[in-house]
Amino acid sequence: MADTRALAQSHLFPHFTRGQVWRDNSLPIIERGQGCYLYDDSGRKFLDGLAGLFCVNIGHGRSDIPAAAAKQMETLAYWTNWSAAHPMAAEAAATIAGHAPGDLNTVFFVNSGSEAVESAVKFARQYWRSQGQPERTKILSREMAYHGTTLGALAVTAIPKYKEPFGPLMPGVRHFPNTLGEQVPEGGTAADLPSLRALVDIIEEEGPHTIAAIFAEPVQNSRGALVPPDGYWRELRAIADRYGILLVADEVICAYGRLGEWFGSAKYGVTPDLITFAKGSTSGYAPLGGVLIREPLAQALLDSPSAGMFTHGATWGGHPVSTAVALTNLNALDEEQVLAGVRDNEPYFQQQLDQLVQAHPTLAEWRGTGYFYALELTGDRESGRELTTDQAGALVREVMPAAMRDVGLITRPDDRGATMLMLSPPLIADREVLDHLFRCVDSVLTATDSYVRS
Repeated sequence: MADTRALAQSHLFPHFTRGQVWRDNSLPIIERGQGCYLYDDSGRKFLDGLAGLFCVNIGHGRSDIPAAAAKQMETLAYWTNWSAAHPMAAEAAATIAGHAPGDLNTVFFVNSGSEAVESAVKFARQYWRSQGQPERTKILSREMAYHGTTLGALAVTAIPKYKEPFGPLMPGVRHFPNTLGEQVPEGGTAADLPSLRALVDIIEEEGPHTIAAIFAEPVQNSRGALVPPDGYWRELRAIADRYGILLVADEVICAYGRLGEWFGSAKYGVTPDLITFAKGSTSGYAPLGGVLIREPLAQALLDSPSAGMFTHGATWGGHPVSTAVALTNLNALDEEQVLAGVRDNEPYFQQQLDQLVQAHPTLAEWRGTGYFYALELTGDRESGRELTTDQAGALVREVMPAAMRDVGLITRPDDRGATMLMLSPPLIADREVLDHLFRCVDSVLTATDSYVRS
């Protein structure tokens, strides 16, 4: 058998990985997964603390999902949704729409989260053009938000270091403050939040008639699992309605149980105009993404004399095998009451995080909900001393990765706006698995404490 590591290092170009890491002799080779665990080429077992990449909601190594994929390949391995339809795409779309809030009844399939955001941008701009408002082209999104890597989605993304290597991007994108540290003031409402007041100021400055859509995640990933203040999403919906702007919920991470509900938008009591999704729709067993669109908007575009169709598509969008996988995955999440398990275990998850804060002086705080959390690190919580630049870099690139390897944990040290450790296990993780996760994290934080205090 060929040496996988050597083949990868010779021929495989990495995603978001520094060259030094990719060329290292200890580059991990993951060969199989089962439940909440992964196994490398030496047979060593690792706890998957990130659900792959926020996506393996149903867990690794199931037999029913591959069986559904194989059965579909035998029946119809490939067909498109261009001027025709096929059963799996239709059934998967109906199932997805059935779990969505309000009248989000129309599904446009693509292959990934970035493509979903790209498609939502294109829909918003073509929709307004079809309705006689072609000047509505601008997009608003939140500071430090990640919305994907294709050029349109990257323009909506608000992380400078991801954008800088590619030069000028799509114009007409503005970013408004995220909700980090925000609380509704005593006696006030969400309308008094500085972030939303800033959003209104930007809308007025740009001119509401020029803005196509506002993009936001129910819980923002980049900058560390930012849970919105009470009433935030209802006020965001009200602002969009007041100015006639489409509201897009980017739920590539938040959908399909990550927050304990089918969609994070429902958790926060709103119906957006569009929802982007991907990851958890198939639990990573096959590539699939998409956009949920409110039925009146989709029909208005199709019925417009100036449009008549959404001028966008993808060869693999709604692929029969991927949609068969999605249908099996979503039915399993439903039948096995996986989302209820997330809701039941959420208080326990948070209690254990509280204990970690008490035990580790470098753990400033945790943020998150459901099975989606960020642990933010600092130099010393009690004194308020922050990490130095050198300490922060060493923690993310060396100290935490080494400690994770030592205890058999795979998750994500994150440096987007702060020094953090992300926790997002498969949704099937029970108390036994969660206890294992917390023991591992405790060890990683102990290594962090020791390094920072040395």
